[in-house]
Amino acid sequence: MASDDDNSSFNSSIKSDVRIGVPFPFKPTPTSTDDTANATVGKIAVGNGGSSQMGRRKKVMPLEHGCEDNWTWSNRYRSKEIVLSGPNSRTVHFHPNWSKGTAGVQGKRPLNNGRFYWELHVSQRVFGTSIMFGIGTKQARLHANSFRNMLGENEFGWGLSHKGVLWHKGVALLYTKRFKENHPTVIGVLFDGIEGTLTYYKDGKCLGVAFRGLDKIKEPLYPIVCSTAAKTEMTLRCTRRDFVNLQDRCRAEIIKHVRTRDDLAKLKLPPLITQYLSEVVNDEAPLRQVDNYDIFWDL
Repeated sequence: MASDDDNSSFNSSIKSDVRIGVPFPFKPTPTSTDDTANATVGKIAVGNGGSSQMGRRKKVMPLEHGCEDNWTWSNRYRSKEIVLSGPNSRTVHFHPNWSKGTAGVQGKRPLNNGRFYWELHVSQRVFGTSIMFGIGTKQARLHANSFRNMLGENEFGWGLSHKGVLWHKGVALLYTKRFKENHPTVIGVLFDGIEGTLTYYKDGKCLGVAFRGLDKIKEPLYPIVCSTAAKTEMTLRCTRRDFVNLQDRCRAEIIKHVRTRDDLAKLKLPPLITQYLSEVVNDEAPLRQVDNYDIFWDL
């Protein structure tokens, strides 16, 4: 049965999460003065935010010395209540008509053992039971016929909800302030498979390490977003990754000057080198923010 708070901009209280039987502890007191490595409860670390050092850090782009990473959302691994659109299918529309549950979609990028950063530009429709950003394995559920914090409801997902709460194994921990409702926002996600951490950014400001121990996960991990709110929209932008080796770094430098496959063909390189370079050539038109999901239904 649909709930009014997920089909309008009604401000639902945090009690809606408590009623499903999940403990909601108070925010722990940080045990370290470091602004990113803070109090850890199990495998979840809680950011304290707000130091002057943090203020300087927000001006730095994560993985700024890395390279672009051209990935998008999976058309196969998604809820039936999701429509993908835009260049390279990077825009996600949740519940385009009416919300009757929770819808999620998985990204195509495997994350394990690497360092990756991506940003999600969220439309002004920020409200409802749960809008979530994070990662999960193939076992993470991508659809539910109820309004719930789906990403992190079990051991297969790690997520942050728009209410400022971290979820993993069905346990909720207060991490940051709840997002302002009906205002667009930009959420950055930094996955460090070497250190085993997941860190969130909001509107360019680092919120601190959220999860640890991810380097111990053997199953492939993927980006995941989900929402209970009707007509929510997110656009994937600024996807970056760290270099794998010197060959990878050289390719990134070449691609700065070879922007299309036609440019690449003019170089008349050996087939194997051409194939390697073409893997990261993106001929798509520049991405733009889309606010009116209705325009895609006739495409």
